[in-house]
Amino acid sequence: MFKKGRLLSCGMVGLFLAILLAPGTAPAKTEIQWWHANTGFLGERVTDIVNKFNGSQNDYEVKAVYKGSYPETLTAGIAAYRAKTQPHLIQVFEVGTQTMLSSGAIVPVFQLMKDQGVKVDWADFLSVVRSYYSFGGNLYSMPFNSSTAILYYNRTIFKKAGLDPTKPPKTYEEIEKAARACVKAGATKIGFTTAWPSWTLVENAHAWHDQPFADMDNGFKGMATKLRFNGDFGVKMWTMLARWQKEGIYTYSGRTSKGDQPIVNGEAAVGLASTALVGTLTKTAKFDWGTGNLPRMAGYPQGNSIIGGASLWVMKGKKAEEYKGVAAFLEFLGKPEQQAWWHAATGYLPISKSALGALQKTDHFQRNPDMWTAFNQIMSGKTTANSQGIRLGNFAAVRDHIEAELENVVAAKKTPKQGLDDAVAQGNKVLKEFASLYK
Repeated sequence: MFKKGRLLSCGMVGLFLAILLAPGTAPAKTEIQWWHANTGFLGERVTDIVNKFNGSQNDYEVKAVYKGSYPETLTAGIAAYRAKTQPHLIQVFEVGTQTMLSSGAIVPVFQLMKDQGVKVDWADFLSVVRSYYSFGGNLYSMPFNSSTAILYYNRTIFKKAGLDPTKPPKTYEEIEKAARACVKAGATKIGFTTAWPSWTLVENAHAWHDQPFADMDNGFKGMATKLRFNGDFGVKMWTMLARWQKEGIYTYSGRTSKGDQPIVNGEAAVGLASTALVGTLTKTAKFDWGTGNLPRMAGYPQGNSIIGGASLWVMKGKKAEEYKGVAAFLEFLGKPEQQAWWHAATGYLPISKSALGALQKTDHFQRNPDMWTAFNQIMSGKTTANSQGIRLGNFAAVRDHIEAELENVVAAKKTPKQGLDDAVAQGNKVLKEFASLYK
């Protein structure tokens, strides 16, 4: 009986081992939900980097979920937190930074990494990127797809119009001449256009010319409540755009990223857009194209372009084990080899000096000079209180007012000064309402 019992026990043990080791019965990975706003080519690259992380270890599985546009993703994330259905990570565009800082819904990245024992060389982050997403000297969100605005021009259209295809326009005066020549020659119907019009034509234009956008050093010194972009520079910019629209030189292509399409489709002679288009054009363009720095307007000092794109915010209310996975994923994203790959695949800026240094040791920028344009621009610029960035409460709503009034101006429904004053008045209401909620 005893021997039989031992045999049965051994058999049972063997059976249990067989079950445990059977295919498909490995311990389930801890799931990490990440909500993002990337579609098309960029959405595919998000899938690529998630798959790389998931395949690199056996403990965690990141699930990337597209939640709509940047504003839609931000709204969905805040609503989900209130309903206690929030994801672990959410991608938020740069204008949502103050909103996230004030939300009470986040775990600061520097604190998360410290709590999880992950050592991070914060000084290795590019200063222009680190400063934008920091508060009190500490990084609160993880920079992910960092960009800035640059100039794109269609060399094929330039050649048809008899222009030198090796020289991108450097000033607004040169843009006007080139756009007029291209349209007049019948090489295109769109001489000049812009994506993200508030970002490229107002926010970056003011920073690039060292002009104030809002009080409190554009919100970096404290909660901003007064907008200041309706001064002399702003009036000159919008007067020029209104005239160009009337003369058929400028084509207003719509809000957010809608202006990308005329550039990517080869329809625009010149355009202003995010560095993110470099990756898209490199992979898809059927025409010759090039890039250049943001254009200058005479009579104003040199500033710098400001960071765009988005960062990843860690949401409160998750389990300790899950936060270990979040920290592991963020550590993976920050590795120089992943940053170098992400930059080369998309055109976004690598977030660390080590990643940039690794790329510079290769012939990457010689082979891809248009990927160097953004670095050349931010390194040749001058970072000041006006050009360090813009951090406003409910900035997305402020942008809506700016773009609504720009639409009125280019449609000749309002004068440039009236449109700017109205945008400032409506935007100030947004800022004051936000400030009253988070005193």
